[in-house]
Amino acid sequence: MAVIHADIVPTILAGTPDQYKQFVAAYQGFAKRVQIDITDGQFTPTLTVQETGLTWPEGWKVDFHMMVARPSEHVQTLIQMKPNLVIFHAETGENLTSVFSQLKATGIKAGIALMKPTYPGNVADAIKAADHVLIFAGDLGRQGGRADLLQLEKVPLIKAINPDVEIGWDGGANMQNVRAITHGGVNVINVGSAIAAAGNPAAMFKELSDETDKKGVAL
Repeated sequence: MAVIHADIVPTILAGTPDQYKQFVAAYQGFAKRVQIDITDGQFTPTLTVQETGLTWPEGWKVDFHMMVARPSEHVQTLIQMKPNLVIFHAETGENLTSVFSQLKATGIKAGIALMKPTYPGNVADAIKAADHVLIFAGDLGRQGGRADLLQLEKVPLIKAINPDVEIGWDGGANMQNVRAITHGGVNVINVGSAIAAAGNPAAMFKELSDETDKKGVAL
C-alpha cells in the first residue's frame, strides 16, 4: 500500500517589508519549505511586497506563488533569485509553456495554479509542461478563507494529464481538513492563517504535519 503523506508548507502573505521580516522570524525555527505569495493589485484586489530584493534564511526551499497579471514581466527577476518553484496562474491568459521553459532551463521548477472555475482539461498543455499544479481553493490575495473540498475532484483529472506532477493545495487548510486534503491525493498543503495566527506557530505546524500522516476518517 502506498504511503499517504502531504508536506505542510507555511505561506507568507506580507503587505510591507516589516511584515515579511516578521513572517520569516516566526517560521525560521521550524520551516524547511515556505511559499511566498506575491500579488500585484491587478490580478488580485490586494498588493503585497514584491519579489525584488526579498531574501530568506539559508536552507529554506522557497516557492513563489505569483498572483500577477503578466507572468512574463516577472520571470527574469525570479530566475536571478533561484527559488525552488515558481507558480503562475492559468487565468492570466499568457502562454505559460514558454514561461515554464525559461524557468526550467535554469533548474527552477515551474507550477500552474488553477482557480475554482478552471477545468484542468482546458489548460492541459501547461499542466503537461508543469512540475507542480496548485489547486487554488481560497480567495486571491487573502489568508483565512474557507476550503472548498469539492476542488479535490480536480486531482484525478490533473493526474490523467500529467501522472508525475506534484499537486499542491492552497486555501483554508486547517486541523479540521488537512487529513481529508491529504487523502484526496494532494502532495503539498500550503497553510496561511492556521499557522500564522497560532499562538505557537511551530507547535501548530507539527500538529498539522502529524495530522496528515493519520489514516482513516477524521471525526
